[in-house]
Amino acid sequence: MPKVLIVDDDDGVRTLAADMFIAHGMTVATARDGLEGIERVAADVPDVVVLDVDMPRLDGLATLRRLRATHPDLAVIMVTAFADVATAVSAMQLGAYDFVIKPLMMEDFVATVGRAMERTVLRGQVEDLRRHVSTLESFGDLMGASEASRGIADQVRRIAPTPLTVVVSGETGTGKEVVARALHRGSLRADGPLVAVDCGAMPDTLMESALFGHERGAFTGADRRKDGYFQLARGGTLFLDEIGNLPLGPQAKLLRALQERCVLPLGAARPVDVDVRVIAASNANLREEVRAGRFREDLYYRLAEYVIALPPLRERRDDIPPLARRFLADMALELGRPGPEIGDEAMAVLVDYAWPGNIRELRNVVRRAALVATDVLRPGDLRLAAPDAPASTTTAHAGVSSPSSSSSMAPAGGRSLRAIATAAAEAAERQAIVATLHATGGNKSEAARLLHVDFKTLHLKMRRLRIPGRVLGPLTAAAHPE
Repeated sequence: MPKVLIVDDDDGVRTLAADMFIAHGMTVATARDGLEGIERVAADVPDVVVLDVDMPRLDGLATLRRLRATHPDLAVIMVTAFADVATAVSAMQLGAYDFVIKPLMMEDFVATVGRAMERTVLRGQVEDLRRHVSTLESFGDLMGASEASRGIADQVRRIAPTPLTVVVSGETGTGKEVVARALHRGSLRADGPLVAVDCGAMPDTLMESALFGHERGAFTGADRRKDGYFQLARGGTLFLDEIGNLPLGPQAKLLRALQERCVLPLGAARPVDVDVRVIAASNANLREEVRAGRFREDLYYRLAEYVIALPPLRERRDDIPPLARRFLADMALELGRPGPEIGDEAMAVLVDYAWPGNIRELRNVVRRAALVATDVLRPGDLRLAAPDAPASTTTAHAGVSSPSSSSSMAPAGGRSLRAIATAAAEAAERQAIVATLHATGGNKSEAARLLHVDFKTLHLKMRRLRIPGRVLGPLTAAAHPE
């Protein structure tokens, strides 16, 4: 509801104006003089200030000067009992919206205040738009300069201000959460919360309670009422990361929540309305998950009002140099010292590498190299195998194979380029997982942590890539089943 602050030492004027504004659906606050008015504005900024010129302690012009210094965009309407041209000119020069002469013609006066409020609302919308545009331009710089990255940035700019539910798909480490945050910051919900939920990290037994909340006594141990993620994200964005890990039961309830815009907490008798925009992310192909019966088709189409597919880093190698330099600069800022430059040979290695871990892996490699490099980052400073792998596999040219290795350069044999790239990516991913399991003694939880994926995702990848459940021996061909 629009709010007006009336600052006038005349009790009758304050009362008459307040009654008129309230009758027109406005909220009214009052102050007896300029000093009290400044205090009111500091405590709760109104949309419009009606300010008398002639007041004790601090007159209207002096009050206007102070208000303009602290709130330059605040709409102020000056009121005086004397048609003093010089005072009116001074008020307008100080930035007053309008200047009104007593006695007040109340209907005209209310119309003037209404126009001032419209200007305030319009100014706020313009500032919101500028903020959204600035945010999305920054996101474009963050993504990189390749044609693929520019295409992603353009999609985000177009979709962010809309209410569409979005699915962001891509391999692990391609920046799905970065895209989700850009969509939120560029949306009309940017002032609301962004609640990120890792669907792979929630135990199945607690998933429904975590998403939709519960009432006290809903189950053993529920000693108090608790809001779920949907309620916590009210007025903002709910980011469901790795949505493909959601079991079929919660999928059905998620679909109902999206369709009806309400949730039923465990133990509750009535549903609770929720106002959220949902963004989902998956490193699995959800269409394939639908065909395999692991993901509901109706939920997929409800989520996928728009799909943003993030290509892996190996398909946009033009982005590697600027991203590497930015990660190096970020590390230098964190360390509080000048960082090394990336030498040409090291950059060539980075560009040539397969990057099974995508942007996340690039960031980790560059940050680690920054700790050991001197003035120039060289190939020997890079560790391109899985984290904590044995030293023999952590040189710049060892470890996970790049597409330029001899095995990857075998004749295509009639396969499409996409099929060749997919096979190379799976081979690199298999080798990275096996190397990490070897380094952790077969501890899958620790391997998942080092690879920056949740346990469920690692388990699914091991099953899809036919990696044995127990990998403890040396890294031989036996550890890499075909």
